Amino acid sequence: MTPLLSRALVVAAALPLVLLLVSLGGWWLFGLAAVAVVLGLHEFYGITRPLRPVVLAGYAGALATILGAELGGAEWALGGFLSTFGLAFVLKGLSATSQPTTVSVGATVLGAGWIGLGIAHMLLIRDIPDDGRLAALTVLLAVFAADTAAYFAGRLFGRHKLAPAVSPGKTWEGFLAGSAACVFVTWVALYESGYVTGWRSLALGGVIALAAPIGDLFASGVKRDLRAKDFGRVLAGHGGILDRLDSVLFSAIAAYYLLAAYGAT
Repeated sequence: MTPLLSRALVVAAALPLVLLLVSLGGWWLFGLAAVAVVLGLHEFYGITRPLRPVVLAGYAGALATILGAELGGAEWALGGFLSTFGLAFVLKGLSATSQPTTVSVGATVLGAGWIGLGIAHMLLIRDIPDDGRLAALTVLLAVFAADTAAYFAGRLFGRHKLAPAVSPGKTWEGFLAGSAACVFVTWVALYESGYVTGWRSLALGGVIALAAPIGDLFASGVKRDLRAKDFGRVLAGHGGILDRLDSVLFSAIAAYYLLAAYGAT
């Protein structure tokens, strides 16, 4: 099976389910978020094993982050995330590992913050009064459009490397095509929205178009530092869960705070 066919089959199987659960919202979406957190952290702590992260503290902190987002909003989500610091420090002190506390706790908190806060902000977007469902679906579809357009444009027309030291496969041609697709999808999806229309939808598309590749490059940098090709293999040609979520994790946070600046939250 070719990598392209494998990617297409994974998208065909997973994307409708994800969009359905996002559309349903509530505890249905929370269940999906919890599964994504656990699988994502499993992959992250797997490749960072040499740094001796305090895995239990990371899982607890990230799950507390998304639970806080679901029950109480952004303030509770932040409180859940901050609990990771204390738990990691205490459990590191009780462990017998010789890894320095700075490294061990740092790796733990990075995983909980990157994955937990990113997914929590998708829940926060979905919980926006009135058009939260539309906003959450728009972010996901815009990121998917950007990734897809960047992938094909990069393969067909890519000549100029975007960040060769971090991810040699990324090109400026792919970035521009992905950005155009992202802005277009966002504008179309929010064309008749009550609070994000006209230039605001274009600005939101632009923010997502910038955040998505930054998230992708961040993930590539982590993998390069730890000498890993992919975070996992659960999604066949797509790699692991984090290999698919990396763009969303950054985009959700950026989109949420721009929507908050618009007065939508």
